[in-house]
Amino acid sequence: MANHKATRKDVRQSEKRRDRNRYYGKTTRNAIRKLLAIADKTEAATEMPKVISMIDKLAKRNIIHKNKASNLKSGIAVAINKLA
Repeated sequence: MANHKATRKDVRQSEKRRDRNRYYGKTTRNAIRKLLAIADKTEAATEMPKVISMIDKLAKRNIIHKNKASNLKSGIAVAINKLA
């Protein structure tokens, strides 16, 4: 453990950020799984903007890379368009 007061504070802050980022990431992954499990195209299409927004927020916060976000959104769009 660090001895400087500022370094101790930085450790506390990074732990908080890590927990928050893990929460946002896990919540988004679960939302993606739920969306891909939907069999009805209209229902999936109404849920898609919410999930896309969650993914964009992860990319904005640098929790995931912007290209990863783009790939996720593309995959979701392809999966929903395949639904009958």
